[in-house]
Amino acid sequence: MRKLIIFLIVLIVLLVAVDRVAVSGVQRDIANRIAAASDLSGTPTVTIEGIPFLTQAIAGRYPEVRFDLGTLTYNSVEVKNLRGAAYDVTAPLADVIQNRARIVAGRVRVQGTLSRATVDKFAPRGVKVGGTGDTITASGEVNLGVTKVKFDAEMRVEVVDGGIKVTAEKVNGIPARASGMLSYTIPFKGKLPFGAKVTSVKVVPAGLEITAEASDVPLRG
Repeated sequence: MRKLIIFLIVLIVLLVAVDRVAVSGVQRDIANRIAAASDLSGTPTVTIEGIPFLTQAIAGRYPEVRFDLGTLTYNSVEVKNLRGAAYDVTAPLADVIQNRARIVAGRVRVQGTLSRATVDKFAPRGVKVGGTGDTITASGEVNLGVTKVKFDAEMRVEVVDGGIKVTAEKVNGIPARASGMLSYTIPFKGKLPFGAKVTSVKVVPAGLEITAEASDVPLRG
């Protein structure tokens, strides 16, 4: 009986060790694929969620694969802390081992942050963007005819076709009809890595947090 218990303990230890070695190898392969899909110069951090890993590997399906892409500049817009997850990843073990191309994520969701400095970078001349917490504000001087007029305003953000629109609200100092000259769009022409499209934006202490999603994303070797 004692020998059986020792044997089972050794077997479990070996299985755990094999599991961890296997997951490292597949994470490395998927990291390389994500780097290629995102046109990265380095290799991202990838974590396959769920234990035991071997059960997922044999089935060829991973419910959740998390990744961290770091900072990317996309269409002159710097996105910091770009991270996310690929869900329902279909990756037959033989395809991974032989580095075949057909590995697909059913859905990819990424999030990143535009710093307040980046939000300010795209503002019109004379408009200085700031704010704290969950508020974006603007202040400065604009030309009304031949006169420079000081103003301050709160800014609303929303996703529009082609980017993130920053619109002036509660404007003080200039007529309401002139408030449009304070509004602008941060460009996201096209899509983010994985073909993800920006679906939502919210104000956070660091700036603007964007969320983008894509479906049926191939992770090519």
